[in-house]
Amino acid sequence: MLPKNPILGLCQQATFMTSAAKVDQCPADEGLEVAFAGRSNAGKSSAMNTLTHASLARTSKTPGRTQLLNFFRLDDNHRLVDLPGYGYAKVPIPLKQHWQRHLEAYLSSRESLAGVFLMMDIRHPLTEFDRMMLDWSNASEMPLHILLTKSDKLAFGAAKNALLAIQRDIRKGWGDGVSVQLFSAPKRQGVEEAQLVLAQLLGMIGDDEDAREQSEG
Repeated sequence: MLPKNPILGLCQQATFMTSAAKVDQCPADEGLEVAFAGRSNAGKSSAMNTLTHASLARTSKTPGRTQLLNFFRLDDNHRLVDLPGYGYAKVPIPLKQHWQRHLEAYLSSRESLAGVFLMMDIRHPLTEFDRMMLDWSNASEMPLHILLTKSDKLAFGAAKNALLAIQRDIRKGWGDGVSVQLFSAPKRQGVEEAQLVLAQLLGMIGDDEDAREQSEG
């Protein structure tokens, strides 16, 4: 049983701040924030809602509805950011191009960005968008943590094998700087592990050793 993570109390009081279509519409670039990215059908909104115990991000049966940068306040110095979903085929090309342009501007210019959570459907990992995000995080030395969502769709053994295979591919292509875990919003699998990483990125707990000590009690 993990001890109480300092992020939990903040998540329970998380509130919507603002939406931004462009970088100059974002909140003041101060404090720390973690962004959530992923293809439109990778379960990003469900993951955010499960990690925060709140209905922060809107889930939809029509992927691609998140067209803005959506900011959520944890406290005066910490935020979560829901990035536009990307790659859904039915979204018009000009809108896709708009999203990509402003997503790239946000990622490259935001000083308060402390890390990125990247959602990948465990059945369809390492898409073109995923690889683009991995390339960017590697080049910019931005911490990136992958949630292999919908892991409940696979048998336990198959999910573990998929995790190991993806970890090998990522180490081979992008080194050891990217962390990966299994995650299921409906089954609440991997929630505590992800929350520890989130707290670490936001500076609420120390390095990996401190996190292990906390998890071991």
